[in-house]
Amino acid sequence: MTARARAATIPVMTTLLIVDDHGSFRAWARRVLADDGYEIVGEAADGASAIEAVIALQPEVTLLDILLPDMSGLDVADAIDESTTVVLTSSRSEADFGDEPRLAGRFVPKTDLSGDALARAAARS
Repeated sequence: MTARARAATIPVMTTLLIVDDHGSFRAWARRVLADDGYEIVGEAADGASAIEAVIALQPEVTLLDILLPDMSGLDVADAIDESTTVVLTSSRSEADFGDEPRLAGRFVPKTDLSGDALARAAARS
């Protein structure tokens, strides 16, 4: 995909919070998504920190791991959904979470994460 086509699908300078308990994933996601035009405003490693970061940073989009050490990412999503567009992610398949309605259209597997995939999921939220 050309830079021009990519720019057409990804909002310019959309602010993003990355929530994941693995620092290596957060660093990789930061590089990939910043290269695709997102402004990364912060990171969090657990659910409690994610809720605080959403309040403090007011990101337009939050990339949120479902499996966090202190609470479910789904519970975090319920707590912050009115403040930010939530896109859920996991190293597991969406099918591993059953018929969870909160995933419908808002899930991007970690292996498929890109600016385009995030933008599509955010648009469906």
